[in-house]
Amino acid sequence: MNTEKGMLHSYDEVLDARYGIVGSPERTEFRNKAYAYYMGRLIRDARKEENISQTELGKRIGANKSYISRIENGLIDPTISTIYSIISALGLRIEIVK
Repeated sequence: MNTEKGMLHSYDEVLDARYGIVGSPERTEFRNKAYAYYMGRLIRDARKEENISQTELGKRIGANKSYISRIENGLIDPTISTIYSIISALGLRIEIVK
């Protein structure tokens, strides 16, 4: 990214300038919103890959279409139990590796 002086900076420097340093409330809020958006996109892509509508996915987990839409658009950050329910409803699995 170019700065006023024409120098290149790392992305961390850009984030520091825009959202504060790592650990600051502003940076933490940005990170949490970014994770919610990314998780929503992963869920949306998996749902579409399985040819399942938002309404059908909602039925499978006991929620409505609007709730699924808000998750997929990163507007809400679902609980881990909801994520597991969605993953299961899509016939997927989560693997945690070290």
